[in-house]
Amino acid sequence: MNTLELKDSRSSSDVECEDDSAGEKSEGRDSGEVKELHALPLTSKLESSDPAMERAGGHESTSPVTPEKAAKARSTKVSYVVVFSSPLLRVHLVESIPVGLYPYTPSSRQSIADSWLHLLDKAKSSVNIAAFYFTLRGSDSAESSDSQGRAVFEQLKQLESKGVKLQIAVNAPQTSTLDTAELAATGAEVREVDLKAVTGGIVHTKLWVVDQKHLYLGSANMDWRSLSQVKEVGLSVEDCSCLAQDAFRIFGVYWSLGGASNGSLPPYWPARVSALSSSQNPLRLKFNGVPARVYLSSAPPQLSARGRSDDLSTILSVIDDAQKFIYISVMDYLPLSEYTEPLRFWPAIDSALRAAACTREVQVRLLVSCWKHSPGAMFTFLQSLLVLNKPPLKCDIDVKIFIVPSTAEQMKIPFARVNHAKYMVTDRVVYIGTSNWSENYFTQTAGVGLVVNQTDSEVKKGQETLQSQAEELFLRDWTSQYASALSVGATDACPRGPH
Repeated sequence: MNTLELKDSRSSSDVECEDDSAGEKSEGRDSGEVKELHALPLTSKLESSDPAMERAGGHESTSPVTPEKAAKARSTKVSYVVVFSSPLLRVHLVESIPVGLYPYTPSSRQSIADSWLHLLDKAKSSVNIAAFYFTLRGSDSAESSDSQGRAVFEQLKQLESKGVKLQIAVNAPQTSTLDTAELAATGAEVREVDLKAVTGGIVHTKLWVVDQKHLYLGSANMDWRSLSQVKEVGLSVEDCSCLAQDAFRIFGVYWSLGGASNGSLPPYWPARVSALSSSQNPLRLKFNGVPARVYLSSAPPQLSARGRSDDLSTILSVIDDAQKFIYISVMDYLPLSEYTEPLRFWPAIDSALRAAACTREVQVRLLVSCWKHSPGAMFTFLQSLLVLNKPPLKCDIDVKIFIVPSTAEQMKIPFARVNHAKYMVTDRVVYIGTSNWSENYFTQTAGVGLVVNQTDSEVKKGQETLQSQAEELFLRDWTSQYASALSVGATDACPRGPH
C-alpha cells in the first residue's frame, strides 16, 4: 500500500510552532495569549482507512460517516496550543487576470501562476495537491495563452529529480489523464478519488501543501485557463507549518479515500486527520506581521474529521458576525439543490443574507458571474433579493453582474472567460473558498475554506490586513466597467453572446 508521510504532531507541528514562539519571545516580540495544548496522537504514516466537470450529481450519501455523526464529532471540544508565527511567515492574496481584462491598470498583486511557481521553487521534500482535474497544457493547436500552465507542469515534472515527492489526489473519473499520466511517469503518485460513489459529489477542492510548511488555497483549478483565461482569487501562505499541516490533514482525507478499494467511507476518521484549527479553536498567527485568528473549514460534513469546522456553517457564521458590510464574489449563487432530483429549495445562505440586511442593517453586495454556463434561475433569485430594497423595508442589498469581455476567438475557448472567484469579505473577516454557492457543493462535494480574522489587531505603518486587501480587490471589481447593476425588471440579465 502506498503511504503518505506525515510528521509526528509532537515532534513537528507543536514543537516547531513552540520554537517559533520562543524565538519571538527571545527577540522581545509580543507573544500574545496562550492556550492549553491537548495534542492528538498521530501515527507516522497516513494510510487509506480500512473498513474496507464543475458539476456534481447524484444522491445524498448513505455511507457509514453520516452528516449527523460528522456534526457530533465536530462538536467535540478540542483544545490546541496558540501558535506564534515564524517571522518569515508571508501571506499573499493572489489572483489570475484573464487576457484583456484591466488592460490599462495592471494588478499589483502576485499572479496565481507566479505564486505556484514560487512554491514549487521552495519545495524541498513534498508537494501534495488536491484537484478537480489536471489540464495544465492546451491542445496541440498552439494555444499561446497556456504558457503559464506549461511552466507549472514542467516544474511539477522536475520535482522527482530534485528529491521532492509529488502526490496528487484528483477527482475520478478524470475526463483527461494526459497530464496526470505523464506526471506519474516521472515519479508522481496519483490517486483518483471517486467521491460520487460515497457522497454523490465530486472533489472540487483546489489545495496545495508544500513541505507541510507552505500552502495555496483558492478558486483556480489545475488548468492553464485558470492562469490566463479565467478570473481567479486565492491565498498563498509561506512558512506557516501549523496551518500547512492542518491543510495537509484535509489532503489526507482525500488520499485515504483514493486508496480505499471498496468505495465507502470509514466508520470514523482517525485522529491523524483531525483538525488542528476550527472556528472554536483558531490558530493565532501573525499574517505579514499583523495578529490573526485563522482556521480551515471543509465540506461535505461526511469528510470532516474530528474538530473540523463545516464549510457551510463557517460561511453562515461569517455572515452572522458582520456588523457593517458583507461583500461576496462568487461565480454561482443559487438557493437550490442544483444537481439532485427532485429539485429542492435551499435557503440557508439566502436567508442569512436577508436577515443581515433587513434586521441588522448590514450592507450586502453580491458580485456574480455571467457566462454561457450561468444558471438562468440564479438571476431570478437575485432579483428577489433586490425587491427588499423597496419601502417600507429598504434593506441595503445590491447585486451586480460581472462579465469578462471576450473576442470572437476567445469565446471559442471552452470553460473560460468568467469570474470564477469564491470569496467573501466583511468589516471583520475574510473568507476564501473553493465552492460555488449552491446546496450540493456543501452537502455532497468536497471543498475547503479559510477564514482570517484580524479585527482589532494592531496594524503598524506599512502593514495591511488581509481583510482590507480583499475589500480593495472586491471594490475594484464592483466599480469597474465589467460590473453592471442587476435590475428587478430585467428579463435578459445575462446575455450569452460575445462581449
